[in-house]
Amino acid sequence: MIDLGISKLALIGAVALIVIGPEKLPRVARTVGALLGKAQRYVSDVKAEVNRSMELEELKKMKDSVESAARDVQGSVQSSASDFEKSWSEATAGLEGNDYGSDAMNSIGADAHPVYKHPKKNWRIKQKAMPQWFKARAGVRTRTQSGAARVARFRPRSSSAPR
Repeated sequence: MIDLGISKLALIGAVALIVIGPEKLPRVARTVGALLGKAQRYVSDVKAEVNRSMELEELKKMKDSVESAARDVQGSVQSSASDFEKSWSEATAGLEGNDYGSDAMNSIGADAHPVYKHPKKNWRIKQKAMPQWFKARAGVRTRTQSGAARVARFRPRSSSAPR
């Protein structure tokens, strides 16, 4: 690049003062400064546009790589799902003739799978395992009340009304 020091700038200013004259020098200096500013803005705009286009190309490459990876994952999932379905059909092929859940199969249909029912999971039994002090603290109702009894319980009592 051009190496402009203070001594060179002073020499250029002195030559410009002699050639242009003291009356026109400020106007010429303003014009030259404006032109240099426009040139710098143009160069910076070109640099920014080149950077944007480079980033756009990088993003396109990244998008393509992500899409290809997604396609690979989708293909592997579909192949494993088909393998699972094949192995499931092979495993359940012998169970169709068994007598498991025959009452459920009679009510639904002969081609339906039996309904799974865990033998010892009853949530009503587990309710009793909650301690009474916890129920009282949490506000769980332990006794049933009719609607009228509930209203009478929470009705404000006035001191002037007879009982």
